[in-house]
Amino acid sequence: MSTNKIKLSVLDQSPIRKGATAAQAIQETIQLAKLTDTLGYTRFWVSEHHNMGIIAGSTPEVLLAHLAGETKNMRMGAGGIMMPNHSTLKVAENFRMLEALFPGRIDLGMGRAPGTDRITASMLNPSNQFREQDFVEQLADLQSYFHDDYEGRIRAIPQVQTVPDMWLLSSSGQSGLFAAHFGMGFSFAHFINPNGGPESVKMYRDRFQPSDDLEQPQANVAIFVFCSEDPEKVRQHEAVMNHRFLQFEKGGAIVPLSYDDVKDVQYTPAEEERIRANRYRVIAGSPTELKLKLTWLANDYGVDEIMLVTITESFEDRLESYRLLAKQFELI
Repeated sequence: MSTNKIKLSVLDQSPIRKGATAAQAIQETIQLAKLTDTLGYTRFWVSEHHNMGIIAGSTPEVLLAHLAGETKNMRMGAGGIMMPNHSTLKVAENFRMLEALFPGRIDLGMGRAPGTDRITASMLNPSNQFREQDFVEQLADLQSYFHDDYEGRIRAIPQVQTVPDMWLLSSSGQSGLFAAHFGMGFSFAHFINPNGGPESVKMYRDRFQPSDDLEQPQANVAIFVFCSEDPEKVRQHEAVMNHRFLQFEKGGAIVPLSYDDVKDVQYTPAEEERIRANRYRVIAGSPTELKLKLTWLANDYGVDEIMLVTITESFEDRLESYRLLAKQFELI
């Protein structure tokens, strides 16, 4: 696979920087979407998280309506809608409305995790039983709603002629089997789990069954990325990410971090081991280094699209990372 065939896309979580507000985080997502739309990125996805102090993105279907109106070229989508939190009919209607507004530009990425803790998930949907079969039934019902063949004469309004591209998101590989069965796209979250992704994508391709919406398998991989021409910024970014991963794993309060917060932290041998394991979730370095590493990642997965997740202490560094990679991969 040659580098000029690799497409780059964005997965943005509206991260809240230290000293910034949630409202600022949303505005930064809007600015990032506008920029990457002009740089030649393929798609821009926004995530669904709840009850997290460092992520402002909780309602991708609402944010998408604004982002799609502020952009012209990229596909815009959810990465993703956490289906157990929602009524399937309401998801269908939300995304049919988006298709009515922006026909042919909308992606519906879906996950079967709640995007939060169990208590919050039970508040979002009190009837959620966290059963795999419920998720499978939601996927089947969703396809029926989008094609107006749901039993019982229930229709998803507004009725439109186009259908959003449907993707399943996975960090374990299980949803790759569902994506293959239903003929949907498949996105592997390497930034959550750096193990087993290439095998999951291969299994998805081997078992793919064409659907009315997708004739050939379509897959990508998402990974934390930071690109800078300043080696010190790269080093500091890696230090912050190392500490952030440990925050998540310990399950305590998760707060925005700066390099000053972590530069003097001493880690236990067990923590050092976890840092080494988590290092594979991030690719950071100079433009030249990242071109080589991302190309290798794409070849390892057998995909031609990589979704970049970038969280930085400085918003300008976040923008510059996407600028540098667009230039390095000659996206325009």
